[in-house]
Amino acid sequence: MDVDTDTVEDESSPTRPQRLLEDEMVHLQRSGIKLSDFEVRGTLGTGTFGKVLLVRHVGSSSQSGTQSYFAMKILRKTEIVRLRQVEHVNAERYILSRVHHPFVVDLFATFQDSLNVYMLMSYVPGGELFTHLRRAQRFTPDVTRFYLATIILALKYLHSFNIIYRDLKPENLLLDSRGYLRLTDFGFAKIVDDRTWTLCGTPEYLAPEIIQSDGHGKAADWWACGVLCYEMLVGYPPFFDESPYGIYEKILNGHIHWPRSMDKLSRDLIKAFLIPDRTKRLGNMIGGPQDVLDHPWFRGVDWDALERREINAPIIPRTSSVDDTRHFLHLPLPPPEEIPGLTGQERDSTFEQRFDPVAYQFLEF
Repeated sequence: MDVDTDTVEDESSPTRPQRLLEDEMVHLQRSGIKLSDFEVRGTLGTGTFGKVLLVRHVGSSSQSGTQSYFAMKILRKTEIVRLRQVEHVNAERYILSRVHHPFVVDLFATFQDSLNVYMLMSYVPGGELFTHLRRAQRFTPDVTRFYLATIILALKYLHSFNIIYRDLKPENLLLDSRGYLRLTDFGFAKIVDDRTWTLCGTPEYLAPEIIQSDGHGKAADWWACGVLCYEMLVGYPPFFDESPYGIYEKILNGHIHWPRSMDKLSRDLIKAFLIPDRTKRLGNMIGGPQDVLDHPWFRGVDWDALERREINAPIIPRTSSVDDTRHFLHLPLPPPEEIPGLTGQERDSTFEQRFDPVAYQFLEF
């Protein structure tokens, strides 16, 4: 897989991955499954150039013990090209087809028709952590510790392949039926041996080196952990403003308001993540992620039991069935002609379609 050509050596952190993603087995189903095998049951969300639908595999039933409900991520090809996101979309497929972790969403298959590319993913019914945080207003340190620990294990796993995630925020963290988090939306994820210069992410969570175009790597994910930890404990992110530029100024200024109710250990952890000098940032020093696991704030966490999902989660989402969508917005279904491969509206392949230059940019789908 191609990485940025503008990477340079950064002596502050080791660049050799513990393992190579290209050596991992591709776990996508390549035959015996097609788009028309699925029926649309609802819309789970919409984004800049795509949407996520709840779909059911027509040939399976819950009684048979096989999974029947999935989330289908749909991206319009012309929009991907127009917004120059081809590399990001292909990277998302490449990464998700090879990673496998209990706290990362699963990608089962990919497809394309004349209009869209499709990613068949696990349906995570508990909704976004964002929704649960807004409902609770803020989390206790113990609840925050549970969620942050699962995120840290997911990042540790991804970073072992030199994958940086780059879009950590409550909207991209889904609760499964047992209350465990699953990291979703890998549109900004990238394999980076050292540093990359692409400006991407959500303003409130951007590390100073991203804003300053200094080149960024894994350390940017650890910065985002600090922002997320603060937001879970306080109810809002440490740097916010009405405009992105106002947010950037506050991040670079580095002034953080510490509520008097926040305990010293929580403050110490967040400060360790939010160090502007990435060579001194928690998670990015010589000890790597192990420094995070060993921080006193996590004392008592059984990391192995957590990764085996043996610890009771603090919030168990209420769901009445495998296709319960109560934790998602109830949005209208897209017109059948906008998802032709799913709804049987696809025209027979013509000469022009077979040699469509847009389709050639998504050959892996």
